[in-house]
Amino acid sequence: MMKTRKKALAALISSVLFSTTLPVFAQTSDDEDKPSSQDVELILVTGSFVRRSENFDSPSPLAVVDSVAIDAIGAKNIADITQTLTINTGAENNPDAFTQNATAGTSNINLRGLGVASTLVLLNNRRQVVTAQQTNEGLNFVDTSSLVPMIAIDRMEVVKDGASALYGSDAVAGVVNFITRRNYEGAMITMDYQDGAHGDNKEYVLQGLWGMSGDNGNVMAAVSYTNRSPLFISDRRLSRPEDDTSALGNPGTYFLPTLPGVPIIDPYGCEQFGGYPDIRAPSGTIPGLDVGLCGFDFGPFYSYVPDESRLNMFTSAVYELSDTLTWRAEFGMARNRAERGGAPSFPILTSPIVPTTHPQNPFGQPAAFFGRAEGNGFPGDPANTESDTVRFSTSLTGELDAGFWEVNYTRATNDFLFRVPDVLNTEFQLALNGLGGADCNPVSGTPGEGACEYFNPFATSYTTAPNSQYVVDSFTAEEVIDSKADLEVIEALTSFDAFEMDAGYAGLAIGAQYRRNELSQDYDALANQDSFTFVIGNPDISGEIEVWALFAELALPVTENWDVQIAARFEDYGGSIGNTLDPKLAMTYQVSDELSLRGSVSTSFRAPTVFLSSGGSTSLQELTDPVQRATAFAAVRTSGNDDLKPEESTAWNVGLSYEPVRDFSIELDYWNFEFEDLIIQENAQAVLTANPTDPARVVRAGDPETGPLVQVFNTFVNASSLETSGIDFVSSYKIETGMGTFTPSLQGTYITKYDLADPQAGDIDGAGRRNFNNIGTSSPELRMNFGLNWYNDIHAANLFVRYISSYDDDQNCADGSLNEEGCPDGFMEIDSYVTVDAQYNIDLGSLFDTQQSYVLTLGGINLFDEEPPQVFTNSGFDSKVHDPRGRQIYARLAVEF
Repeated sequence: MMKTRKKALAALISSVLFSTTLPVFAQTSDDEDKPSSQDVELILVTGSFVRRSENFDSPSPLAVVDSVAIDAIGAKNIADITQTLTINTGAENNPDAFTQNATAGTSNINLRGLGVASTLVLLNNRRQVVTAQQTNEGLNFVDTSSLVPMIAIDRMEVVKDGASALYGSDAVAGVVNFITRRNYEGAMITMDYQDGAHGDNKEYVLQGLWGMSGDNGNVMAAVSYTNRSPLFISDRRLSRPEDDTSALGNPGTYFLPTLPGVPIIDPYGCEQFGGYPDIRAPSGTIPGLDVGLCGFDFGPFYSYVPDESRLNMFTSAVYELSDTLTWRAEFGMARNRAERGGAPSFPILTSPIVPTTHPQNPFGQPAAFFGRAEGNGFPGDPANTESDTVRFSTSLTGELDAGFWEVNYTRATNDFLFRVPDVLNTEFQLALNGLGGADCNPVSGTPGEGACEYFNPFATSYTTAPNSQYVVDSFTAEEVIDSKADLEVIEALTSFDAFEMDAGYAGLAIGAQYRRNELSQDYDALANQDSFTFVIGNPDISGEIEVWALFAELALPVTENWDVQIAARFEDYGGSIGNTLDPKLAMTYQVSDELSLRGSVSTSFRAPTVFLSSGGSTSLQELTDPVQRATAFAAVRTSGNDDLKPEESTAWNVGLSYEPVRDFSIELDYWNFEFEDLIIQENAQAVLTANPTDPARVVRAGDPETGPLVQVFNTFVNASSLETSGIDFVSSYKIETGMGTFTPSLQGTYITKYDLADPQAGDIDGAGRRNFNNIGTSSPELRMNFGLNWYNDIHAANLFVRYISSYDDDQNCADGSLNEEGCPDGFMEIDSYVTVDAQYNIDLGSLFDTQQSYVLTLGGINLFDEEPPQVFTNSGFDSKVHDPRGRQIYARLAVEF
């Protein structure tokens, strides 16, 4: 299942790897010539299984964000860290109903804009379980909100080039490794309060850390609790009403058999009851009736930030069983709850019929209702998510004369419950027929009498003929999706000095891994029967994938100035996925004391997930039916495809580190990723257009050749390619003055290419584009962070200026019209965005000479309350790029005992 170029690169690197290691079996050990393990401190750096000295220059581009830097940006959760990284593009950290329908309260990472499932997230070098609930695109990701309390994090290490050769699937765009504190002794409590400039958007974070060391080990425990109040669109309206207006409202619209295809606005009223009339014909075209739609502005009911509470706990223990044997164990759990605002009810897309006998029907004939059960004047119906994550990891590490061995085991689960109310199809039709109500017997009952009531969809429900809660409750229910993801990993590896070279000993690491991923989604009984009018429903799904892997890495100190890393990994998935071999070659060369060069080339892959192979979901979509020659809403059921192949990529990176003078450093990297066989969801319209009467893909009511469209079946396929490249640059300069130490810094990423081959949209130049109409993600070309740090004795301060360049909005044309058939004058531009963050710290413990350490922090995010650039779309901004919250002022008190 490998491409020709992957085979060639694998053969080249594998031949170097295995031919070079041959002396291992013939070499006679000479311990006297080897350096003592006590001479220098050796550590593991993310991106390698061979221990290196602390001052080792990684051949892969590596970014490290330590706890001091995390505190400096005022981060209260991991999303606050990752969204400031210029290499992170398109992450879903500002969830809303339009980009993250069922995953509110979660956060993720998207290195290079290659997808939220293409970055491998590790905790202390161990894999993490993915969320059991997928994104709108069908991607399961590691929820960083459920990872670990912030107070326990020592640093975050990011490998910015492909790392599948070392870590396997999902490391396509790189690796993010969160490393917790080690050997902590004492106790610490931090209290954070943050207040937003808009609405009642407040956040409280309380954290605690405790650690104790004995003669042979250490125990540490951390806990955090977060409570965040919501920010609604109505609190800070960024969108225009027309951006959030649905054609289906209440008051609604009707279609009559005597006027086929002509929409009629509710004759009892629209605008006077809060509706937005969209008139489609001159007044009087149809005497007494208005042709058009009665729209509904649903925007104010939805939230930019959900109402959230999070409880996160982490414990670790280390015990030295002997001088050469160490046992480690970690346990973590997270309990996250989120409530996202929503409209009073979803649109009803099943075209229910109001009978002629309905007492409020003014038409004298049956009328198809195009609207929603509740609209203007009713409170919103929220959607709720409940995510519970439990993780356990343990390892046994043994020291060798010139290396180490390790066996580790990880088990983690995520239980994810999603609940959202919707209207029941059959029960709503019964209520229109006068047989509504829980106590009404639709067989023996009389319409509109006794326990049987009519539901009134007309505007008279606002005046003379209101609906009872009794009848509304009878056709309203919650769709409940109870999902569970399970991860189990067993891994064994050893790393040791293999043979001596002129510049030292070559390090060899070899290992094996077994992992199992399970996913199940249990829909409620009503959803199993496709009973809902908007969310429809879905069958239950379950599946698992087992993977066996072998990997090896060779670290070669070729000369005192030249180090080479060679790695390869073989993974076998069995079945139709098959196996893959991915190599990596990386090197660093110290040109002088001031300048070093690095480069790497590798292949990577992302295997189909359980959901993509065995899962599925159902949604209602508006489609154009070639048979009926009309627009229709149909249920689109997407099923998993067990014939999917892994996505494959080739990545390469060249870079340099330059320190012309002491304390002044410059880092430059040019990177390139080229993808093939990207997994995408088929376009339902394309499926329908290709063969509108295929009974295996298209379901019609009545006659399968000519009947009304009911359902379309599609799946996931390998269909697209993507190539992206760019430049990362980082620089800082430490300046000592009589007023303290100043450290200006600059971090930036410039995307030079983001080319897409989309099966529907064609070839796309996606750099500097929102990529709304294709498979890509929003890709502003330039992101920069300018920082200035100052400290003097007990005082410290930070200033950050963050810049995101302008980019094109391919959903909207330059003249403000919707991009439906192309934009002759180009796309609308999304403005550049500049925000300023600042922070001040004072060491109160030193100021007042206390025994305990007290540090007070005051700061602000987006100090000048800059609005995100307006986008003519739902909610009015690009949630994958910008933050809608505005100015956030915070205070933190940290007490360490």
